[in-house]
Amino acid sequence: MSTLTVRPVAGHIGADFDGVDLAGPLAVETVDAIKQALHRHKVVFFRGQRLDHASQIAFARHFGELTYAHPHDDAPPEDHPEIFTIDPRRFEERYGKEFREEYRKRQYSYFDGWHTDVTAAVNPPAGSILRAETVPEFGGDTQWTNLVAAYEGLSAPVRAFVDTLRAEHRYGGARPVGEDGAYARRVNDNLLVSVHPVVRVHPETGERALFVNPGFTSHVVGVTAAESRRILDLLYAEITRPEYTVRFRWEPGHVAFWDNRATAHLAPRDLEHLDVERRLHRVTLIGEVPVGPDGHPSESVAGRPFTADHRVAATS
Repeated sequence: MSTLTVRPVAGHIGADFDGVDLAGPLAVETVDAIKQALHRHKVVFFRGQRLDHASQIAFARHFGELTYAHPHDDAPPEDHPEIFTIDPRRFEERYGKEFREEYRKRQYSYFDGWHTDVTAAVNPPAGSILRAETVPEFGGDTQWTNLVAAYEGLSAPVRAFVDTLRAEHRYGGARPVGEDGAYARRVNDNLLVSVHPVVRVHPETGERALFVNPGFTSHVVGVTAAESRRILDLLYAEITRPEYTVRFRWEPGHVAFWDNRATAHLAPRDLEHLDVERRLHRVTLIGEVPVGPDGHPSESVAGRPFTADHRVAATS
C-alpha cells in the first residue's frame, strides 16, 4: 500500500496530498486523513489523478451529499446532474458572446473575482472539488486564501467589532438599463439573497473565519452605505493579503479540494485575450446554515437552499 503524505505548499494555506488514487476505493483511514488535512490546510491538492464524472462524484460522496451543479446551470452533463463544467466557451454557446461582457460588468460569472462559492444561498456549500480536464500550456492558475488566518490577523478590537456584524450576499439584482442578455435575465429572474454573519464559526473545527467576499457580498446590514463600503474595503484588503494565499498551477488530472467555509478563491483572468481551451469540472458538498459568534444563524431573503434537487426557472 502507498504511504499517505501531506506536504504544505504555502505558509498559511494549501497542501499536496500524495499516495492515494481517488478513482479507487478509499479506506476509512484515508478519508479521515483527507478530512484532517482539509481542516488544517483549507485546500488540498491531488496531482495526476484519473477521474471521470462518475468517479469524481463517488470520491466526493465520502465527504457528504452533493448539490445540483449550480443554481444557474440548467444543462449539466447527461446523467451527472452534480457536475458543473467550468468552460467559458460552454456559456458563450448557450448565451452568446454577450456573456463575456455581462460578467465583466456585473460579476455574473462563476469564475470572476475573489469569491466563496454560492454564498448567496442560505446554506453555502461546505466544500468544492475541482478537477482539470483540459488546461493551456501556460496561465490559468487558481488562487485560494485562508479566511481563518485573515480573521486572526485582525487586531483584537476589530475582531470584537466584526464579530457583531451581518452582511447581505446576493446573486443577481435589478438590471441597469441596457443589460438584458439571456444570462442576466436568468440570474435576475431567479434571485438568490441571504444575510450571513460577517464572522462564521466553523462547525467542525470551531475556528472563526471572515465570511465576506467581493463576488457576492453586497453590503453590511444596519450601517450606512458609506460605512458599509469602508468596512468591506478593510475586510477585502485583509482576506486578499498575499501571505494568506496559495497559487496552484493546473495540469490535466489535477484535483483541488477546498473547505468553502474557510476559504475564498480567485479564478484566472489572464486568458481572455488568448485562443486557448480551459475545461474543469466541479462538484460541491451541501452545506449547513452558517452561524456567527453570537450563535445566530444566517437568514434567507430570496431563493431556496442549495441542495441536490435545486433547479432554476427556464428563461427564454
